[in-house]
Amino acid sequence: MRKQTSTNALNEKRIIDTCGMAVALRVIGGRWKPAILCRLANGTMRYSELRKSIEGISERMLVAQLRELEQEGIVRRVVYAEVPPRVEYEITELGHTMTPMLNAMSDWGRQRSRLAQQ
Repeated sequence: MRKQTSTNALNEKRIIDTCGMAVALRVIGGRWKPAILCRLANGTMRYSELRKSIEGISERMLVAQLRELEQEGIVRRVVYAEVPPRVEYEITELGHTMTPMLNAMSDWGRQRSRLAQQ
C-alpha cells in the first residue's frame, strides 16, 4: 500500500477526479476482469464454471478479481446454504449499465484484431 501523499497517489487522484474514463478503467481494467465480465454477461455462473471457462487464471487471482468487482458493485456473489455450499456470481444492475460500453470495446477489439492480421 502506498502513501496517500505520494506523488503517484496524488497524480492518480487528480486523474480520477477529472476523467470518467480513468474511473471506468480502474473498475474494469486489468488482465482478468474483462474475461470475467464477458462470461457473466451471458448469465449467472457458479464459481467452478467460471474458473473452468477462463483458461490460465489461478484460483487466487479469480477470487481477488471477483472480490474487487463485488466491492465496486459490478458483480453480486450469492451463497446458498447447502451441503456442499454453492456459490454463484451474477452481474448487478449497475454492472448491466456497463453493457453498451463493454460491447463497444469488444467490437473495437475485434476490428483492431482484423486490421492487425491484414
